[in-house]
Amino acid sequence: MEFSLETTCLDLQQTLFCGQCFRFRTLEDGSFEGMAGDRYIKLRQTDSGASIVEAAEEDIPFWQDYFDMELDYGRLLSDFASDPVLAAACKGRGIRVLRQQPFETLISFIISQNNNIKRITGIIDRLCESFGHKVKGGYSFPDPKTLAGLTVDDLAPLRAGFRAKYIIDAAQKVNGGEVDFERIALLPDDEAREALKVIKGVGDKVADCVLLFGLHRLSAVPKDVWIKRVIAHYYPEGLPECVGEYAGIAQQYLFDYARTDLKEMLK
Repeated sequence: MEFSLETTCLDLQQTLFCGQCFRFRTLEDGSFEGMAGDRYIKLRQTDSGASIVEAAEEDIPFWQDYFDMELDYGRLLSDFASDPVLAAACKGRGIRVLRQQPFETLISFIISQNNNIKRITGIIDRLCESFGHKVKGGYSFPDPKTLAGLTVDDLAPLRAGFRAKYIIDAAQKVNGGEVDFERIALLPDDEAREALKVIKGVGDKVADCVLLFGLHRLSAVPKDVWIKRVIAHYYPEGLPECVGEYAGIAQQYLFDYARTDLKEMLK
């Protein structure tokens, strides 16, 4: 029995492959499958949003939350449209910021540093296969306790390079309580960012990715090269007022717009 995710704003291709998550793939029939934590899902695009083709029935609320179905993106995009650049960035796009699990997000974006999507996905796949457990549809994401007990040599088969020592440090600090996601979620943006930066290898960008994608801090704006170029070119005084507390969502639309439609102009 299929379950519908009805919304006017959910493009699965754009949402799942815009660089915010790394455990989904496209199937031959055009549907998508993937994992979050130890949960599996298969879903397809529909005219009214998306349809969950396969998932454990008890996981449906998890996936509704994962795709942030309660947030009215139609209203947000209408507000964004008062700015001409954002209006162009939002046109034809249906990206939703996913509500991912904090530890998985932290490790994923540590792996993402100076890396490309194919290599990031490969490293994460090998991490799950090596240190997660077999579940329906694939392998779970390993927990902090498991990774905290490993060495750099243990992670060598992942081919993560310099990131291996950062993965272990992150796991040890989370497992030991030095990095407490529940506490960080209550802090102001600047303090939350600094609390994450105690982890080796975590700078402003990775910290903001964790805040936005892992803690749903929608005001957080991870700044990669494309966003820096957009802000320098169009918003030297800062993002427009119309984004309000949703600057992180606006960032996703501007990021996708910059690396596709504006790529040549912003080089």
